[in-house]
Order: sequence, then C-alpha cells, then structure tokens
Amino acid sequence: MRKNNDIYCNQCGKKLARSGEICTEDFLHIEKEWGYFSRKDGECHSFDLCEACCEKLEEGLRIPADVWEKKTWI
Repeated sequence: MRKNNDIYCNQCGKKLARSGEICTEDFLHIEKEWGYFSRKDGECHSFDLCEACCEKLEEGLRIPADVWEKKTWI
C-alpha cells in the first residue's frame, strides 16, 4: 500500500524502511488487471508484501515457487 510516499505491507501493515526517497527494504509489488474469464472482470488490484510476508505466502503454496540465482547484475 502506498500512502504519503511511504510503502506499507498490505498483509502485516509494516512500514517499509527508507532513506530519503529510496526504499531500503525490498518488497514484492503485484498488479493485476482481471479479464474476461474472471469474476473480477474489469477490476484492477495492486498490493505490496514485505519480504517476511512473501516468505509466509510461499510456505503455504502447494507447488513451490521456482527459485534461481541471478547470474548477472547491472
């Protein structure tokens, strides 16, 4: 959730750390525009999860997420 230039985790409500204009804590941002084959057709949803809440979400997945290491950094 974004409020007054701050980012909050939509799951736990934690305010993410920042230094000036830079967010110094990583998070997962999700945006979804629902389409024709959904009960939410035409709706747009957006939310942010802190790393801890993202890990909790992944622990509950029946099929684990694919995980790999990035080989090159820009």
